[in-house]
Amino acid sequence: MGDMGKYVRCPHCGFTNEENDIYCKRCGLKSVKSYMSVYNSLAFLISSIISYIPANIEPILQTNKLATSINNTIISGIFELWQDGDVPIAIIVFLASVLIPLLKFVILFYLIIDIKSCKFIKFKKKLYKFIEVSGPWSLLDIFVVFVLSVMVHFANVSVIPQNGAFYFLIMVIFLIFASLSFDERLIGEKCK
Repeated sequence: MGDMGKYVRCPHCGFTNEENDIYCKRCGLKSVKSYMSVYNSLAFLISSIISYIPANIEPILQTNKLATSINNTIISGIFELWQDGDVPIAIIVFLASVLIPLLKFVILFYLIIDIKSCKFIKFKKKLYKFIEVSGPWSLLDIFVVFVLSVMVHFANVSVIPQNGAFYFLIMVIFLIFASLSFDERLIGEKCK
């Protein structure tokens, strides 16, 4: 049996390569640890934060009922759900659309800033796993908006996606790219 420390997982496809291999034997992409991943991740994170602002300011949905047209932002939609008595749904929308993205911003920014620190290495890796696993679930909001726009076409009612939905989609995609470009192997690397 060889030394277990001589193998590394490819950050792109997960294949196990020898530590000295520059390119992955499965996917052919670079598998060497690089601090450029931190800069790439930071750039995607900043882009995501910039997209988050119009995603919450711009209307995400336009609901047309009879002769009235209502534009809802994420926050106004949450308040409307709350006032209509749909408190559990309002809480879920608040968590998924407002709180969890903010939490991901803070966590990823913390990981980027504190990447070389030897404190709380296991905790930082768990935080990264949370971001990595929860990333695609952020697309659920966009899925719901577009399903509503396709499914709700009654005689006098329609739901139309607005600019806020586009900005929210861009924010989620940038956030997924930020977490995927971050090389978790760099967390506490100098502490070993």
